[in-house]
Amino acid sequence: MIRLLLADDQALVRGALAALLDLESDLEVVAQVGRGDEVVEAARASGAEVCLLDIEMPGLTGIDAAAELRRELPGVRSLIVTTFGRPGYVRRAIEAGASGFVVKDTPARQLADAVRRVHSGLRVIDPDLAAESLIDGPSPLTGRERELLTYALDGSPVATIAARVHLSEGTVRNHLSAAIGKTGATTRSEAARIAQDRGWL
Repeated sequence: MIRLLLADDQALVRGALAALLDLESDLEVVAQVGRGDEVVEAARASGAEVCLLDIEMPGLTGIDAAAELRRELPGVRSLIVTTFGRPGYVRRAIEAGASGFVVKDTPARQLADAVRRVHSGLRVIDPDLAAESLIDGPSPLTGRERELLTYALDGSPVATIAARVHLSEGTVRNHLSAAIGKTGATTRSEAARIAQDRGWL
């Protein structure tokens, strides 16, 4: 039996995935969590071998949870299962240590097969997303630019962003200007939306 942990903030989705995967004779869901910051402890406590992670969860994103799993429990594999099929997310997830990336509309048998393949040490990536990821290339944004654009998503003024990250307003403006240029946007809010849509944030 392959022991699975499911992490998704939507209980209905989590339950549906558990029901589908439990139909497979060699798969067993041993833990379910609704927050990304609960993944490592639940995996440790349950002896999970493969963790299926949604991307957008409270506490930690699935990508951050995959990185934490790689650091804390290197023998446990992670598979991102999300509705957010953005090419930038694929690259970030793989760089964080995820062994696979599939979208939630993947047929149940293919998802079960992806779990088996990830468990055996193979990498599984949705083929359409893999192609898009190669075409789009890596994110051109620096870590600081990504951080500042994340704060810009809610329309925060430069002064507020600067106070949050303990930088001068001029430095924040410079980083945001660079991000605007790299995304082809005309405003910081537009740059943040473009970066989010491409999976760079």
